[in-house]
Amino acid sequence: MRKYPSLLSLALVCCYCSVQAEVFTSIGQMTDLIYTEKELVQSLKEYIKAEESKLDAVKSWANKLDVLTRASTLDPEGYLAHPVNAYKLMKRLNTEWSELESLVLQDPSDGFISNMTVHRQYFPDQEDEKGAAKALMRLQDTYKLDSESFARGKLPGMHHNAILTVDDCYDMGKTAYNEADYYHAVLWMQQALRQMDAEEEHVVSKADVLDYLSYSVYQMGDLPRAIELTRRLVAIDSSHQRAGGNLRYFEKLLSKQLNELNQEGQEPATEEPIQLGTYKRPNDYLPEREIYEALCRGEGVKMTTERRSRLYCRYHDGNRNPRLLLQPMKEEDEWDSPHIVRYLNALSDQEIEKIKELAKPRLARATVRDPITGILTTANYRVSKRNPITSTLCLTKQIANYGVGGQYEPHFDFSRKEEPDAFKTLGTGNRLATFLNYMSDVEAGGATVFPDFGAAIYPKKGTAVFWYNLFRSGEGDYRTRHAACPVLVGSKWVSNKWIHERGQEFRRPCGLTEVD
Repeated sequence: MRKYPSLLSLALVCCYCSVQAEVFTSIGQMTDLIYTEKELVQSLKEYIKAEESKLDAVKSWANKLDVLTRASTLDPEGYLAHPVNAYKLMKRLNTEWSELESLVLQDPSDGFISNMTVHRQYFPDQEDEKGAAKALMRLQDTYKLDSESFARGKLPGMHHNAILTVDDCYDMGKTAYNEADYYHAVLWMQQALRQMDAEEEHVVSKADVLDYLSYSVYQMGDLPRAIELTRRLVAIDSSHQRAGGNLRYFEKLLSKQLNELNQEGQEPATEEPIQLGTYKRPNDYLPEREIYEALCRGEGVKMTTERRSRLYCRYHDGNRNPRLLLQPMKEEDEWDSPHIVRYLNALSDQEIEKIKELAKPRLARATVRDPITGILTTANYRVSKRNPITSTLCLTKQIANYGVGGQYEPHFDFSRKEEPDAFKTLGTGNRLATFLNYMSDVEAGGATVFPDFGAAIYPKKGTAVFWYNLFRSGEGDYRTRHAACPVLVGSKWVSNKWIHERGQEFRRPCGLTEVD
């Protein structure tokens, strides 16, 4: 039965209180916006009530004066012959109409505008909206979900109805288009067109949708369909400033391609909607993209029956650490090689809530270290919020809350030979091991995956997983390159404790060979 040396006792008995994410990168902070919006709705209702009250008063004045002027204009001289009527006319024009003017000039919106001004500083900005849109596209890619599923709210584990309107889909497509991401622009403009053709309400025009869609399809290399879509655009708006020119250009380009291939003609594109898989997603910077995303979907996990038979569970007392003798940790093998274990009941619900309470106000966008400059910076491949918290009772840990589509693409926890100064300022040496606490369950997505050997570790609230990043020789174990899959449904809270080399020399002595 395999046991970790006493290095692990350091992680097992440490206090789990530490924490460090833009609004969309943290579900925890986004929940505050729910209550902010509720308060603004209440303020809006109060404004509407005040406006209605004001309007009712003005209407009452108008109705009363309408009746009065009807009677007075029938016989003005006879009306004014009565001294009371003459007095009241003077009074109305001198006093009462001025009062009415003051009433009309009153602005009940002051309270609402003031409330908006107070809260606006916490509102998401354009970058947040763009980030949330790109997060949906990331989920779409990772979990192979079509735009229809998102638009209709058909996501696994969802208990709330949430649909995307025609205009929502159009805005999604436009976000992708502005980023030159024509693949996703096509998918979302097509979905907007599909819902528009189903006669759903919309503000955006069909001509605008077809304009973006046709050019995006052209960028994907599908000239016949670009021509078909542009012809539909011309049929709707013959005076469109770009449609005619684009159509002539596309037709000329297609004719040139056919001549080069010695083909006389080509079957015109059908009007069948473009589906997920019609076009291939362009390759990007991540070489193991397909393996990583497959593992996130639960595909390609290399845990065989034979390997599973070598996994055990046990009690662990941290090599008879006094704090663990009476209540040892429950340890389960998650993977055999490299060895990954999970500890049950590592954190109680009360501890987790306290950690979140401490962390939430100080969450900041997670950063990564540039391998060339060594400077910490934000990156699209890491979307979460984190906060390092320390106290006299615990070791420094890092808390992360993954927001909309929150993820951390494949990476190493240890520094490689090409980045020798990564932890120089800390004076701690390289990251020897990782102790990862899961502080929430996740309804769908959010697994920790290891593309090199095909493992997928799923979040379980209150548990923690542990693995070594370095061999005993100090050489990095490149098999431990891992990723945090995008959160599809739910909110993922984790805390990381990286155990560094300094101070561990006697707990885990160096080995004699490179891969000990």
